[in-house]
Amino acid sequence: MKSSIDYSALFELLKNTELEPWLAVLSSQLDEKLYNVNHGDLPAWEAVLELLPLIKPEKIDLSSSAIEIGCGGQLDEETKEKIKNNLKVLMPWRKGPFDLFGVYIDTEWRSDWKWDRLEKHLSPLEGRKILDVGCGNGYHLWRMVAHNPEMVVGVDPGLKYVYQFEIMRRFIKNESTFLLPFGIEDVPQLKAFDTVFSMGVFYHRRSPIDHLIELRDCCRSGGELVLETLIIDGNDGEALLPDDRYAQMRNVWFLPTVPTLESWMKRCGYKNIRVVDVSVTTVDEQRQTEWMTFHSLEQYLDPDDHSKTIEGYPAPKRVVIMAEAP
Repeated sequence: MKSSIDYSALFELLKNTELEPWLAVLSSQLDEKLYNVNHGDLPAWEAVLELLPLIKPEKIDLSSSAIEIGCGGQLDEETKEKIKNNLKVLMPWRKGPFDLFGVYIDTEWRSDWKWDRLEKHLSPLEGRKILDVGCGNGYHLWRMVAHNPEMVVGVDPGLKYVYQFEIMRRFIKNESTFLLPFGIEDVPQLKAFDTVFSMGVFYHRRSPIDHLIELRDCCRSGGELVLETLIIDGNDGEALLPDDRYAQMRNVWFLPTVPTLESWMKRCGYKNIRVVDVSVTTVDEQRQTEWMTFHSLEQYLDPDDHSKTIEGYPAPKRVVIMAEAP
């Protein structure tokens, strides 16, 4: 079954911009990652899109904590229950929250808390071309759209996230915001984006220096990098490389100290490096919900001492650090 997601507006948007060279490979990339993929869940996900009510939202609020689309009073309770059951086909919902016609999607992460911590530190996003690497289902993409950028492109290899995003896009009717089922390695390094976000990705990369270079080369000279990642306390030159799992995650590689991360960024040529937030992740920010029923942070911490992971490492602490590309 072929995906119904249409990227024709993105093709038009890239024309006559610094990103136009991407058009030479974009069709083949989409064929490989989306249209020619034999995914067993694709028919069920497509059915979710087909069953969305054909109704225009009375309101759309992209600035609220929960992305709000439509009003609960627009639909009867039976229709809302059908929407809720259909949306649960796409569980787990990890980033959010969302409110779709009164159906509140209480996601694993309170992603609005992260946005609140960094939003006031951003350079104005109006009129900018934005890339968000590892964006999940695109919750933060919609928060960016509230600032009237020229273009927002999110990339995440999780195909289910693309369908979660597409549900919202079909009601918001936005023709300048897209989520592609790609990794950063699929984004041509054209030094064309004004702002590049990498949030919750850095510690999953085997080579942190390579990731910093990839991000740098997606960003125009003088553009802004917004990097959010796990850290540990300590001095310059120190970093944690877990023996096996960290908070039950196998794909965690390097957790640097803040001074180490700053040194790595300087080595890659970044300028005006500044720490804007350091926060401990709590079980109120990341937790099990009706929409994400698997284990979450509480099960990954030492039950007797939440300052440690279940493996004995320091519990998750995150930094938001910003810099200018050279």
